Amino acid sequence: MPELPEVEVTRRSFVDAISGAHIEAVALGKPLRWPLGCAPGELVGREVKTVGRRGKYLLIELSLGWLLVHLGMSGSLRFATDLLALGVHDHFELLTTRGRLRLNDPRRFGAVVYVESLTCPLAVKLLGSLGMEPLSQAFDLDMFRQGLKRRQVPIKQVLLAGDLVVGVGNIYASEALFLAGIRPTSAANKLSGPKVARLYSAIRDVLARAVEQGGSTLRDFSSSDGKPGYFQLEAMVYGRAGLPCRRCDAAIKTIRQGQRSTFYCPVCQKA
Repeated sequence: MPELPEVEVTRRSFVDAISGAHIEAVALGKPLRWPLGCAPGELVGREVKTVGRRGKYLLIELSLGWLLVHLGMSGSLRFATDLLALGVHDHFELLTTRGRLRLNDPRRFGAVVYVESLTCPLAVKLLGSLGMEPLSQAFDLDMFRQGLKRRQVPIKQVLLAGDLVVGVGNIYASEALFLAGIRPTSAANKLSGPKVARLYSAIRDVLARAVEQGGSTLRDFSSSDGKPGYFQLEAMVYGRAGLPCRRCDAAIKTIRQGQRSTFYCPVCQKA
């Protein structure tokens, strides 16, 4: 699943190219998770102002309204001038004066939704419960600490929930917890002040490095210009079950938490 770094890498890869473009046509393939929310023809003629991000949603600002884009489990965006005809897994396309923006999503858990404003009920429903943005100044250490004190569940589950801090998906939660020296099964409300501070810094560090590396390409992720990510090549624990820890040589362990695989070092992450 594309996580926050992959979505941010995707945004950066086409925001400059599409900003200022005008929509000439909209094409739809098979239905996605939610309907578009307007007739495709209504978008024709509108200008693409810019592309922002909230959590794992891309926010395409138009001269009138917004398109909220979620990549789901297997989605990816491409933006180019030389794309061929829509394929069987291409489910949405904006033809603009600067190129074609196309969503490919084999599993169709992604979505493209039109809203008139970011304060309308549908936008609030999709975005309103998202937690703090970890790569922005909105990610406040004191609020993070207070939020953890109210959670009795394992810290890994809190990070994945997304209502305290958004976008720390499975890969990066495992990596941040390793960097902070925290066992994934530790109760969130039992973490000491120094451990919370280490985790706060680790989340920011891991996500920033992942963005710099173009995200992680585990199966088929690529940015809108077709470039893969390379963060997975420097992962300390994720996907390395049974291999020696890069720090202490102990075998990396894996467990299941909430139907997701969790990776950790039993020596470097004692508690």
